[in-house]
Amino acid sequence: MVAVFSIFATLSVIEFKMFGVGMASAVLIDATVVRGVLMPAVMSLLGERNWYLPAWLRRRGAVAPAQAAGVEAPAWPVAADPEVSRPSG
Repeated sequence: MVAVFSIFATLSVIEFKMFGVGMASAVLIDATVVRGVLMPAVMSLLGERNWYLPAWLRRRGAVAPAQAAGVEAPAWPVAADPEVSRPSG
């Protein structure tokens, strides 16, 4: 997306140049700083509260689409290599 929006910076109309530079920098900042640094840090700080389900959503019985169709999901994905161990916790 950065490359696509950077193409706008090569156009002759100044508004398109500003749009291209602004969007390219916004996408780059979002991809690196927000998703690469801030989100993992906040998720680490929140711990179990990160997976909080509000009561109103819990009452609705929100389920995954596979569960709604009656498909039973495995408890843990099976590794192709039997030497791979499951993480503790």
